[in-house]
Amino acid sequence: MQTRNKPSFRSPSRRHMAGLTLVEIMVVIVILGILAALIVPNVVDKPDQARIAAARQDIASLGEALRLYKVDNRQYPTTQQGLNALITKPTVPPLPTTYPNTGYVLKLPNDPWGKPYMYLSPGKFGEYDAWSYGADGEPGGEGNDADIGSWMN
Repeated sequence: MQTRNKPSFRSPSRRHMAGLTLVEIMVVIVILGILAALIVPNVVDKPDQARIAAARQDIASLGEALRLYKVDNRQYPTTQQGLNALITKPTVPPLPTTYPNTGYVLKLPNDPWGKPYMYLSPGKFGEYDAWSYGADGEPGGEGNDADIGSWMN
């Protein structure tokens, strides 16, 4: 008796299924490109926005410490005494009448761009001005380079 060859319904060999075709790779690359075009612009500005928010928070915290200094001494530190008056008792007049052993802050922060915060008392915009010159470290500017000050909070 002769046996007929039956058609084989086995799956293709592993050799044919081992990798992706060039068309499949191109489709994946196009999809990744579209996702990157949609997501990257939203993520790129986040570090700059975070630095600006951190500077505003630092200035607000310094403002609270300055207000405590004023409550204790009936005036803000002078421009000459500067923000250092918040960490060490000033030695130039007017000397504070009350000064805590630990100061008003543990240490003075630098702005998020690594530069010291500026201070003026009396200020141009209020009883005192505390500010950062922003990313460029220069007065004025726009966007990330704009000044961030106590008069803005």
